Amino acid sequence: MENPLQLKCLNHISIVCRSVEKSVDFYQNILGFFPVKRPGSFNFSGAWLFNYGIGIHLLQSDNPDSMPKIGGINPKNNHISFQCESMALLEKKLKELNIEYVKSGVEEGGIRVDQLFFHDPNGYMIELCNCDILPVTPLPVDSIQSSCSLTNRNVRRQRQQEQQVQLQVQKIEHVVWRN
Repeated sequence: MENPLQLKCLNHISIVCRSVEKSVDFYQNILGFFPVKRPGSFNFSGAWLFNYGIGIHLLQSDNPDSMPKIGGINPKNNHISFQCESMALLEKKLKELNIEYVKSGVEEGGIRVDQLFFHDPNGYMIELCNCDILPVTPLPVDSIQSSCSLTNRNVRRQRQQEQQVQLQVQKIEHVVWRN
């Protein structure tokens, strides 16, 4: 697959906060992030945290009272998802901490993925899941929708690359077979 922007990985997410202090407490004590040095040249309040290979940048809202009210927990809303080891342990811990959550799940091919959804102090949704048990299966090239010209171009380029690889394999097999 092509990587036109030469991306390497997710670096951080930024979250506008009602209270940076409450958010630091949540991300540090509930989700296990740890504070890291933040550049001193910023002229606004915030905090940086890190763990699991990603950063969380907390930014103090200029007007916390104008931030959207925290609504109900809806697994179909935007969220950050963290892969977890023991869903039972997580659920027990959320209950102990009196954190309201919604249980959900998805099943595919006899594999069940369990999910827990809850809000951070700012209303951003967090998902905890055992999603790694569900295989990541690339879609066949033919199943990709062809409505976008960029997609069509990428599909054609991918097919050409696949054909070139197949030709190389056939040449190698032919040479090996002859010898």
